Amino acid sequence: MSLNPADIFARHLPDPLPDPIAAEVFAPSNIALAKYWGKRDKALNLPMNSSLSISLGGLGTTTRITGAAQDTLIFNGQALPSASAAAAKIWSFVALFRPNGPPLRIETQNSIPTAAGLASSASGFAALTLALNAAFQTKLPLETLSQLARFGSGSATRSFWHGFVRWAKGDAPDGSDSHGHALSVDWPEFRIALLPVDTGPKAQSSRDGMAHTLATSPLYAAWPAQAEADCDTVERAVKEQDFRVLGPIVEANALAMHATMMAARPALSYLKAASWARLDALWAARAEGLEAYATADAGPNIKLIFLASQTDDVQTLFPDATVIAPFNERRDPSAP
Repeated sequence: MSLNPADIFARHLPDPLPDPIAAEVFAPSNIALAKYWGKRDKALNLPMNSSLSISLGGLGTTTRITGAAQDTLIFNGQALPSASAAAAKIWSFVALFRPNGPPLRIETQNSIPTAAGLASSASGFAALTLALNAAFQTKLPLETLSQLARFGSGSATRSFWHGFVRWAKGDAPDGSDSHGHALSVDWPEFRIALLPVDTGPKAQSSRDGMAHTLATSPLYAAWPAQAEADCDTVERAVKEQDFRVLGPIVEANALAMHATMMAARPALSYLKAASWARLDALWAARAEGLEAYATADAGPNIKLIFLASQTDDVQTLFPDATVIAPFNERRDPSAP
């Protein structure tokens, strides 16, 4: 008999839940250095391959939960209509955590653009899961919370820790081994630059884009095995702090993912003309000695990885870049 999400949550949560207390938490956003694209089990939101990310320091989501007379959702200071797709997704996830629980007021604030390929859903569902855990005093370990957050957003599995995090695809049919775990790596010189292209909502969600690519792209068959191998290479390079290995494989992995999308029928491209212009400028500068490499998730915005010694050159090339030092700009993911 196959499991459903409610079965997974019921394994870990008391019945009944205690009355909620006020709770406020923060979760960092992340970008994947080794991507996942495609699901092997849609119901349990299990990925075809493992992935590995770096957090974005103090950029992410703060969520506060209190008891209320009726369910209320405040998003970036505005009430979110219950009929909206975003609200429906959030309340569906909350219902898994408190199937018969009391009404809640949820206030969430993002410090990053939403739905623009900057992983706002990752930090959003990680923060929501942390806040529910704190409000209902369930005291679940982070690995378990990471597993549960997967049902809101796959990439949320990687937003429970700062630094480098690997989301193992797992092998168990119930997904119990498919969650994030932090790598014990401190790399103070590591830098990320966010290069804005379009911070508006994207036309097609990652979830729909994955399904379309898997179903129609003739290049997709080669993706899972190559992506898993890339993830292993990225992890080794991170642990050895070998940027000369890390940079090229991160860029190649991202471009391979986007190639599978563009080969879909009809083609799917999250990258825009301005995205390619950014990449062309980077590649030209790299030919002149710049040591920086690009990655891009399911959105038009480009991210660069480089070491601190390259910061001035990156900012000269891209004056509008936001440079992040993820190991110097941390916030406790379990605190407001």
